[in-house]
Amino acid sequence: MRSLNKGSSQAFVNQFLVYTLVAICGSASIGLGTVWMRHQISVAANSNKVLEASIADIERRIEETDAAISAEQDPALLNRRNAEWRLGLVPPGETQVQRISEDPVMRLASIHNRKLFEEGPATVSLRVALAH
Repeated sequence: MRSLNKGSSQAFVNQFLVYTLVAICGSASIGLGTVWMRHQISVAANSNKVLEASIADIERRIEETDAAISAEQDPALLNRRNAEWRLGLVPPGETQVQRISEDPVMRLASIHNRKLFEEGPATVSLRVALAH
């Protein structure tokens, strides 16, 4: 009878050790997964910071370019350059100016897409290849 008790208690200890090892390995896996996820979050955050800095730099350069274009389109500067470079340019006459009251973007879009919206039958050509 003693050998049965001794065997069952040893089986319990073995079983306890196996469950303990499984619990330790599971906890370690969860911990490792958590650390990996935090690392991935950190990498994504750093990447976002780099992208935001790049976007801010591009927006700053666009604003600088817009300011330079506005400065170059100043009428006083254009008149001075016309005189300096002896171009002989004169302001347009009233007959040369055409005033447009509609939205310029929509006007250009309608001119560009005029053929798409014309009335009338559309001709369509179609080729069919027959396989034998």
